[in-house]
Amino acid sequence: MQKKIVLVNAGPRKGWNTDTLLTEAGKGAESMGAEVVRFDLFRLEKYTGCISCFGCKKEANKGKCVCRDALKPVLDAIREADGLIIGSPNYLSEMTASFRALYERLIFQNLTYNLETPCCNEHPIPVLLIMTSNAPDTAYTQLIENYRQTLSRFVGPTETLVSGNTLQLKDYGKTDWPWTLFDPEAKKLRHETAFPQECKAAFEKGAAL
Repeated sequence: MQKKIVLVNAGPRKGWNTDTLLTEAGKGAESMGAEVVRFDLFRLEKYTGCISCFGCKKEANKGKCVCRDALKPVLDAIREADGLIIGSPNYLSEMTASFRALYERLIFQNLTYNLETPCCNEHPIPVLLIMTSNAPDTAYTQLIENYRQTLSRFVGPTETLVSGNTLQLKDYGKTDWPWTLFDPEAKKLRHETAFPQECKAAFEKGAAL
């Protein structure tokens, strides 16, 4: 039976780092015969994070967010999937607001507040979490580990891939304000040498999923 993998892009820039790594991971999953269903959160209609309505805490809605907006089809697809690939750039030492909105609702719908059975997810699936950042790979080790642990607990066993010190612009010299914080040549060199290896790793992790 063909496996279905949901791929979620929580970054806004088409064709750049997060989008590229996610696309490679999706290709990896497809290379193993999986069907990949993709959602780009920045291209959806209006949605929010968790609104604390506690509808998911009712027995009839166990494990299901009841908020009906543009994230509902995404959550429904994840609930029926065999795996999840999700990625986000790092903005101001966190994932994007779009990622957080989905993350809140994805996790909270499975949180029971019950000591005996804290998670009501009856269909755990493997997860690949990808993060990109213009900071070094090691800058947010604890942040990504926290996400890995929570996703593993409430969604399914989670692996991570971090791409740091990313190339943000093709030409850093064309900005209105000089971006003197960065070394453009070093970033370009890293993008030409290390980033292709990260793309390969994303493909392999997608295939393994």
